[in-house]
Amino acid sequence: MQNITQQARTAVTELIEKASLTAGQILVVGCSTSEVQGHSLGTFSAPEIGRAILDGILPVTKERGIFLAAQCCEHLNRALIIEADAMERYSFERVNAVPQPKAGGSFAAALYGALENPVTVEALKAHAGMDIGGVLIGMHLKAVAVPLRLEQKMIGEAPVSAARTRPKYTGGERTVYDPRL
Repeated sequence: MQNITQQARTAVTELIEKASLTAGQILVVGCSTSEVQGHSLGTFSAPEIGRAILDGILPVTKERGIFLAAQCCEHLNRALIIEADAMERYSFERVNAVPQPKAGGSFAAALYGALENPVTVEALKAHAGMDIGGVLIGMHLKAVAVPLRLEQKMIGEAPVSAARTRPKYTGGERTVYDPRL
């Protein structure tokens, strides 16, 4: 478990740095604890694995003032768990569901249990995201998503992919763009 926690911490720290996330922004994480253990998606939900991953990610996001959102599984229509303050700040639509290991997912259930005032929201548009095990978080990222290649390519047996977002380009051939974005 310590190895999984460390891998998650390493991956999220690198993602936050590469994405230049700042306090008040949202990081969405989708996670298949089945995949982390080397099983097929949705076949072997494991609360202890969800908690181990959360133990690597949540302290890093909290320390930086970044809102962590957990994407639930398809049984909850990919709803998300997030702190109520973020829901209010960004005007997200709240729904009534409490994630469970086999109905929402072990990582989402762990976050729901760890947050001070957790809520479930229907959808959001995060500033960056991490996908652990190929659970497809893209629907919850702002346009335009830019893939990030992380050094930490796996958490347990699950592949890790990540993305940051940037504002859309507008204008034509004479437009000058801000390279910091």
